[in-house]
Amino acid sequence: MEKTKKVTLFIGIFYSLLVSLFLLSILFILFTIIWIFAAGFASPLAIFAGFIFGKWLGVFFLALGMSIGASALYIFANYFLKEIIKDKFLTRFKNLEEKFKKSEFFYLLVYRFVGGIPFVLSNILPCIFNVRITNFFLATFIGILPQLFLVVSIGSGLEEIIEKNLKAPSIIDILKSPNIYLPIIAFFILLLLTFFLRKFFFKKNEKY
Repeated sequence: MEKTKKVTLFIGIFYSLLVSLFLLSILFILFTIIWIFAAGFASPLAIFAGFIFGKWLGVFFLALGMSIGASALYIFANYFLKEIIKDKFLTRFKNLEEKFKKSEFFYLLVYRFVGGIPFVLSNILPCIFNVRITNFFLATFIGILPQLFLVVSIGSGLEEIIEKNLKAPSIIDILKSPNIYLPIIAFFILLLLTFFLRKFFFKKNEKY
């Protein structure tokens, strides 16, 4: 009888935690969609996602929400702001038009991966090239994963440090943790890599 009660209690707690995680993840994804559509930036969300959900779930929920929000903004801009965007940016990125026509998904993926411009602007510029929404969504989701993973890892590392310390850790203690300094180092390496890739793929473009 006692064993049955323990099993029932365990199942009840597990079910409650699962439902709570599901509801929290849905709310987070919805907030991320609205935040990105409203031209918000991702860094605070990435830290929060890592802190609350951990590395893997955090990066998945964040990438999904950001991709949906970015796609919604792209659709909105494509319908209502397309001519304005073309008038302002087409001459600067004329050479990319042919590249996008040859391999739309590949260049969208590179475009997302190398970054270098504000996220909100990168969501509306593809209006110039009439890219398909499915390619836009998939390229966004895949292309932003490396950067997001590194920032989310920092948030996850902070959560682990706080959990293991009885008192609030100092900035030095935080920076000494491999969970923090390794993602930071990897992030700067990624920045260097994307810098050289941007020079290679988009070297003929003017600066934004």
